[in-house]
Amino acid sequence: MTARAVVTGIGVVAPSGIGADAHWRTVLAGARRTGPITLFDPTGYPTRYGGEVPGFDAAAYADNRRLVQTDRWTHLGFAATRLALADAGLPDRAPDPYGYAVTLASSSGGNLFGQRELQRLWGGPTRTVGAYQSIAWFYAASVGQLSIHHQFKGPCGVLVAETAGGLDSLAHAARAVRRGTPVVIAGATECPLSPYALACQLASGMLSDVADPERAYRPFDAAASGYLPAEGGAVFVVEELGHALARGARVYGEVTGWGATHDAVHTGPDSAGDPVQYARAMRLALDRAGVGADAVDVVLPDALGVARYDRSEAAALRAVFADRPPPVTTAKPLTGRAHQGGAALDVATALLAFAHDTLPASAGPDQVAPGCELDFLRACRRPRSRVALVCARGFDGFNSALVLRGAAPTEGDA
Repeated sequence: MTARAVVTGIGVVAPSGIGADAHWRTVLAGARRTGPITLFDPTGYPTRYGGEVPGFDAAAYADNRRLVQTDRWTHLGFAATRLALADAGLPDRAPDPYGYAVTLASSSGGNLFGQRELQRLWGGPTRTVGAYQSIAWFYAASVGQLSIHHQFKGPCGVLVAETAGGLDSLAHAARAVRRGTPVVIAGATECPLSPYALACQLASGMLSDVADPERAYRPFDAAASGYLPAEGGAVFVVEELGHALARGARVYGEVTGWGATHDAVHTGPDSAGDPVQYARAMRLALDRAGVGADAVDVVLPDALGVARYDRSEAAALRAVFADRPPPVTTAKPLTGRAHQGGAALDVATALLAFAHDTLPASAGPDQVAPGCELDFLRACRRPRSRVALVCARGFDGFNSALVLRGAAPTEGDA
């Protein structure tokens, strides 16, 4: 029989809070957590707002030796992984190293670390960089550090597909489980909040310059002006079902299907993504899950907040669901867009919704933009089939979709 991949642990470190419970409370309350960027001085930049993790103390999750070797993006990964392992009831060090693996997504690597070292090289009196610059910025730095510390010696890897990578990571984890690895750490974190990282994002022309964090990021809205950048994300324990049941683990849900396609088009001022290829990714995920479009309880979209991309995404969803669209909900306006970390955060939201037997209301739009007419969830409701479709698009043509089937809520959760 084909091994089944289930999620037994959720670790959230995001603007919505530290820990799955804090994140869920923020989503349920519809509370915006974006505000002025404080990780550096954004004065002079057209975008000065974003989503930062409140009260994050990296030293609470890793020793100083590892902290000085790594970037804040990896520090967030240390924290999310420890929270996920604790939530799953697994030890900090793998008891069977070759039975544990880690596969995370990365969008841009160690921005703050690289910024500091390169400023020292070109602006400091020593004209040098630290030895760890060679590894701290690298896309696989978090995977490498986590595999060393936690002794995860199974098949490890890093997925690079911008926001779509946050879903690709879980698809890769499910495949690893089906190939015989009992436990895989999956998900993504991000920290795109440095002068260089912000400049790179501004070059796309898709960041919002609205000077009000309550109104700056409004996907699918007539007032959509772009997105706000954010740090953080979510990490999961993906486990083979039999392995989880044998140790009496709690199961949040199962990864049942996934699909990934590519537009083969560079992201530019005139591009909007290919809704045909995006819809194809959704259909692949549904087909592999053995789920009909009419059985989907809720869709969590990419929700970029750029008008042409929002219309394209709505067109893709209508192509898949025709005249019977399921409810659509997004919490991204509450946190900002954390690239691959944001897609992983959407997975956490979906799984927590099923755990609490509540589909959360969407954080907008207030006035639906023309071409974006979807069934946005305006109030909380109970799930019906417990099937969620999570969608993500990465810049330069990446499309991914993931189907999750939630477990029944345990007593006291709903």
